[in-house]
Amino acid sequence: MFTNSHRRVNDPLNWYWFADGLSNEDIEKIENYAKYLPRKLAGVTIDNHDDPELRKSVIRWIPRNADTQWLYDKLLNLADRANEDLWKFDMYDSKELIQYTEYYEDGGHYDYHLDLGTGDLLSQRKISLTVQLSEADEYEGGNFEILRGTSPEVLPRKKGAVLLFPSYILHRVTPVKSGTRKSLVLWMGGASFK
Repeated sequence: MFTNSHRRVNDPLNWYWFADGLSNEDIEKIENYAKYLPRKLAGVTIDNHDDPELRKSVIRWIPRNADTQWLYDKLLNLADRANEDLWKFDMYDSKELIQYTEYYEDGGHYDYHLDLGTGDLLSQRKISLTVQLSEADEYEGGNFEILRGTSPEVLPRKKGAVLLFPSYILHRVTPVKSGTRKSLVLWMGGASFK
């Protein structure tokens, strides 16, 4: 059912994926739930100032409740499997909410960034998880890329794919030229790196 990236075990710069992490039925259930959640423009704060050039997208936060616990359980289980197979980080459950993100054809993007930061939650992120909710042909541009060397690597854009990577790897979403790219994002934390 699942296909992973067949990466070397315990490689701190590799990514992992489940080609069929979520089914079409799962995605339809998420879409139906998310459309009733409040929307807001995504922001990024650098040196206490918002930087709209870095990120252009609309987000909704999926609460963790009886209606959504199945989704949290599924994604956290996949993260545990990837971590056990590849990185073996000291992990605990996610303390953050799932982010439902939409990048529109007016240049929606998120420039290169890390998912680590300051503060209790951001500094403890170890694994970042992204779920592709759109079909690959529903939008042009909007590639999800990681940078592990000098050239960006485009990750799969298959609907339902769950992509996982260490939160300290640079990554971006390139500008969307047409259509809409939809995704989920979740971060798993743990004790400080040792």
